[in-house]
Amino acid sequence: MAIQDLDRAALVFARTHGHDPITERAVAAYSRAGEHAACWLALGLAGAALSGEADRRRCWRRGVRIVAASYGVNQVIKFIVRRHRPELDGLPPVTPTVTQLSFPSAHATTSFAAARAYARLLPAWAVYGAALGFAVSRPYLGVHYPSDVLAGALLGTAVAEVLS
Repeated sequence: MAIQDLDRAALVFARTHGHDPITERAVAAYSRAGEHAACWLALGLAGAALSGEADRRRCWRRGVRIVAASYGVNQVIKFIVRRHRPELDGLPPVTPTVTQLSFPSAHATTSFAAARAYARLLPAWAVYGAALGFAVSRPYLGVHYPSDVLAGALLGTAVAEVLS
């Protein structure tokens, strides 16, 4: 079986398991908080504003820069690759998207960049758990292939590592 077939099979699995109206609404609402890295940028800006220690404020601001940079790198790659979002017969996406470009997932990119950047400021399990939640929400909602999410997670981690 080709990698593309496995990717599509995993997407179909995500779109056909664990779906009911309440869960879909909850996952879609959670995922919307990750649009354009909004929640991660807000977290970093709030952390910087509320932190009493200069070193911690610098770490929060560095995190904001890392998240913003990861989003920028993601968008450049997205416009170069130009992979279209998945289309499954009889399984339309659960949520709208800003563009029809899919690779790599910006939600996964910015979330894993944020997790790497903020893990020294917050419990690592919490930020990585939130990042994973954003990442898996995208195939569940039918707007990304699993490979888009994996690539985004790797990209975000790499950007954060380089800029840390």
